[in-house]
Amino acid sequence: MIKDISELKYVPAMPEDPKARPIYIVGAGEIIKDAQAPAYILAGYPMKGIYNRTVATAHKVAKEFGIEKVYEDLDEMIADCHANNGVFDVALPANLTAMVLRKLPEGSGVLVQKPMGESIEEATEILNICRERNLVAGVNFQLRQAPYMIQLNELLNSGLIGEIYDVEWRVITLQPWHLWTFLNDKERCEINYHSIHYIDAIRSIFGDPTAVWCKTMKSPKAPNLSQTSSSIILNYGEDIRVTINTNHGHDFAPDYQDSCLKIEGTKGAIRLTLGLILNYPEGRPDKLEYVIDDGKGWQEIPIVGSWFPEAFIGSMGGLLKKMEDPSFNYMNSVEDAYNTMRVVEACYKSSQSGGTLI
Repeated sequence: MIKDISELKYVPAMPEDPKARPIYIVGAGEIIKDAQAPAYILAGYPMKGIYNRTVATAHKVAKEFGIEKVYEDLDEMIADCHANNGVFDVALPANLTAMVLRKLPEGSGVLVQKPMGESIEEATEILNICRERNLVAGVNFQLRQAPYMIQLNELLNSGLIGEIYDVEWRVITLQPWHLWTFLNDKERCEINYHSIHYIDAIRSIFGDPTAVWCKTMKSPKAPNLSQTSSSIILNYGEDIRVTINTNHGHDFAPDYQDSCLKIEGTKGAIRLTLGLILNYPEGRPDKLEYVIDDGKGWQEIPIVGSWFPEAFIGSMGGLLKKMEDPSFNYMNSVEDAYNTMRVVEACYKSSQSGGTLI
């Protein structure tokens, strides 16, 4: 983690005045402790209140991160947030999101945790609530806001590697599933809570695919989880191959674990290693490399900042900027996030179809 936001060369979206609107947090789970609260401190976003069903947990998080007030009543916190011109950070399991959104005053600013519901039906419900209540709402698909993803986008837009024809996201890791016991009873697991990040990040670069092919599967080593691995092909036409392959149960020696986005073009290739996923949550170093036809081989590009916590600066920062300037194009908006959920839904339908029979 960097010590000062001024160290970031590739800064995610931020408001002109980071302190103008206080943040009130609903939920006190691991994602708040590991990513959101550290990111808000780094960016200088004031955290004024927190509510959690288990009050003792909220007090612990508040003490650790200097959050001013712990609320035992959600309605009281909502009233205070509205009175103080604040925004809401709803970090709850996806199936509880709609219930909280219905309580928020019309016109509120709110960032909700991914996924945007557990299914396309729940995503549609969330989208409709946001529209009906005129909420300025975003979904925390934050990987697209990571400094190295911004840097990678600049490399692609510069034409460094020419015309892109092959995109491959490969993840072979040992996921510490015990950190998320709430996933044990989920009908949908791996894509909704892991591959969804890669789908969303690819969408942020290449736009919406026209179709998908997918198979998502469970593992005999994780009998309580519905799925732990997936193979996904995103259809972007005849001229570009886009694949996502994940295996979150590689519990052998770490030598051949991998977490990599590789993009090939007519003039060269780019490889991004996402170190966080390797030995999560401690992680390993990130690495951004490229190769072009100049005889120098692979070259490493210095990067500053990572997925956790720096990417979380932008998903909240974009919301604050949207509240500040309604004309701002907020890349984490619920409208855009809904299209990620459409791709996810297509993946599950494709997996259920069983493929083309022989």
